[in-house]
Amino acid sequence: MSVFTKVSLEEASQWVKRCYSIGKVVNLRGIESGIENTNFFLDTDHGTFVLTLFEKLTASELPFYLNLMAHLSSHGVPVPTPIKNLENRFLGDLNGKPAAIVSCIPGAPSTTPTSDQVRLVGEQLAHMHLAGQSFEGHLENLRGRAWWTKAADEIYTFLDERDADLLRTEIAYQAEFVDDAIPKGPIHADLFRDNVLFDDSRVGGFIDLYFACTDAWVYDVAITANDWCIRGDGVLDAGKLQSLLGGYASVRQFLPVEKKVWPIMLRAGALRFWVSRLYDLHLPRPGELTHAHDPNLLKCILQNHRANLQIFPE
Repeated sequence: MSVFTKVSLEEASQWVKRCYSIGKVVNLRGIESGIENTNFFLDTDHGTFVLTLFEKLTASELPFYLNLMAHLSSHGVPVPTPIKNLENRFLGDLNGKPAAIVSCIPGAPSTTPTSDQVRLVGEQLAHMHLAGQSFEGHLENLRGRAWWTKAADEIYTFLDERDADLLRTEIAYQAEFVDDAIPKGPIHADLFRDNVLFDDSRVGGFIDLYFACTDAWVYDVAITANDWCIRGDGVLDAGKLQSLLGGYASVRQFLPVEKKVWPIMLRAGALRFWVSRLYDLHLPRPGELTHAHDPNLLKCILQNHRANLQIFPE
């Protein structure tokens, strides 16, 4: 959530006045974390909201995300609630970019989560998956196999021979996997620590659902484990992993087929984010405030998953 497109306080004020019923804008603050969209805290005399200008996603793709957020929120899942404009739409246009306003979720991220916090994340992720079952929208994973294969072709030239070989062999390995029998539905697909806010001892909310898609639930859990349950050396922390999986299973039990593919899902999750971080590092977009992540930790995680078969813990 870097700032790529500039918006002045006056521009935001006039746009909100013309299009929304959320009060008078009194302040606009750029949000630096993240790397995909332009985000601001939008303070009005009615409260604080989040304004997002979408840098890559198109107006035709965005209804899936906004409608999913509205659906989950209506089911009690703590996610930002999109605000409809005066035309009864979630999506508008600001400074030439698709734009939306959502509610501001209370809380702050935990950079060093406790086992109790990890368990709460697992529980809430399972609630999100179950609540998403009745959502009628469908969107294939835009950062899945086709994407990482294409993106890799653009970044091989920046890699040394060893890293390029690691990337090629892992993409080939994942291409052989068929996942038709795994339960699927809407997933967050980016539930890293900076996308979960804690409000005292509870999960305040999941944020930044703009990588959400229809994919395997266990893949979503694996992506989460690769951030919440990883030690500094890129190895899974067995205690934290037990907390995450136990919290999830207390709401929704894992099926045998999900346990079977767990090692593959961990590797797929690490590959997806290693590729995206390599791409952002070597082929960055210009931005006023930008925040890129180091790809080396995800490479290390992938290497560890390849070297040590991660059997689903019972």
